[in-house]
Amino acid sequence: MKALDLCDQHQRSLEFFCEDEKKLCCSTCAIVNHRKCHSVVEIEKIAGNITSPISTLGEKLKEAKEAAESVARHIRSSKDQLAQDIKEMHLKVRRMRDEVMRMFDDIEDFVAKRAKTIQRETLQNLTKKQTRNEKHVADVTLCLETIESIFKNGTSAQKYIAELKMENNVNALCRNIKEECQNLETVNISFHFDETFKLPPLPITEYVPGQLQLKLNLQEDVNSVDKAMILKPVSIIDLKKTGDDIDEPFNRGIDFLPDGRLVAVDNINKKCLVYNDKLEKVGSYQLSNNPLSVVVVSEEEIGITSGNDIYFLHVSKCNEISSSRACKVNTKYDSICLKDDRHFVVGTYDEPRPVRVVSLTGEEYDFGVNFPNKSYPIDSCDSTYIKSSDKVVITDRYEHTVYIYDIKTGTRVAVKDDQIQEPRGAAVGPSDTILVCSLETNTIVQISKTGQILSSYKIDMENPCKVCLSRDKSFLVVTNRCPGKRKLHKFKISC
Repeated sequence: MKALDLCDQHQRSLEFFCEDEKKLCCSTCAIVNHRKCHSVVEIEKIAGNITSPISTLGEKLKEAKEAAESVARHIRSSKDQLAQDIKEMHLKVRRMRDEVMRMFDDIEDFVAKRAKTIQRETLQNLTKKQTRNEKHVADVTLCLETIESIFKNGTSAQKYIAELKMENNVNALCRNIKEECQNLETVNISFHFDETFKLPPLPITEYVPGQLQLKLNLQEDVNSVDKAMILKPVSIIDLKKTGDDIDEPFNRGIDFLPDGRLVAVDNINKKCLVYNDKLEKVGSYQLSNNPLSVVVVSEEEIGITSGNDIYFLHVSKCNEISSSRACKVNTKYDSICLKDDRHFVVGTYDEPRPVRVVSLTGEEYDFGVNFPNKSYPIDSCDSTYIKSSDKVVITDRYEHTVYIYDIKTGTRVAVKDDQIQEPRGAAVGPSDTILVCSLETNTIVQISKTGQILSSYKIDMENPCKVCLSRDKSFLVVTNRCPGKRKLHKFKISC
């Protein structure tokens, strides 16, 4: 127990619990300090009847340890990136030196000395933070070992005592680690040169030819400021059974064509549909399988997921839809979005990897990130990709959590908030913010790419499940999954 069952004041065994003051007591404490209290009971009598939450302390510490390790990894990555940036800076200087050899011999010496000074000062700061976080990891590990040992081998009384005595220490550790996460910095060093050459008769230490600039840019990723968007309703339609429909339509996937038309896939009736800018249906195509999601690949081509198949359709300017080709894949895919001109980012279901990369020709790849080995059932997870910052977003419906993975650093941010309840579809919004459908709160939640809640919008539909944005990020469409009340809702976006 590592003296957890001893009184801090008298170093005697803790035998009583004062229910009035909520304190553990030894026999001396009970007589001296709590003789006027009305309810001082023996720990042995009450410990067996109370379900101790000591195991939750272990879970809390594991999460804190993971966060601290992420911070440490981020710092190590920053140090490596700093060295790499300085190496590339030297190469840039040498390329310029080929054009003006004498001048750039002096400049290279100046830059090298200045860079070393900045590197030394910056590394000192990063090393202090790294040491602090490694201590957090060590403290968390020690607490975890103690808790796991007590949980496995301790008596009910010992578990109860340990839980009460260690709670403050655990909470303090979690607060410290959370503060480190919120103050996480990304270090960038850059070299700028104005190629308007000037040759004054001054030494390099007094005047740098060409206005050489060497800057250290400390970017506080976590505290970056993003503007909350404003949504103005434009149009809304009810999705009703018509014509040859088997049942009420369910537009499970939606996306904008470059010209502002909307494409949707009806999972119930196995159809691909085209809507104009007023959400009037102007095109329809019968599919052979139940579609899950859709992505616009080019001006007149779309891709549709359906389990182990990805179908490609041609959508003409006249709203005529025809089959183009199909790819058979080994993994079951649901959500889909573009990664670049030749690849998709696709969310999986019933698979150990929650998200993968698939080329336009069907080759499948994994990201260089250790995603949790968790298999999501269908309709319990969605994903999207932020191209500019190389980040993958995953919504975990039943954990009520949105995860943001930084592919470059291998770090992860978990976003939890009362406004996020059963998150489903996700899309990249203005300024690379993240828009998520919150199924249970009937809202669209806007999250910064660093995990801060920016805004939440109540919309006129129940159980929103998919969201998409136009190419210029000026319009947004949401669809829902509530039987008998299914709709398409279009909004104008402003900041």
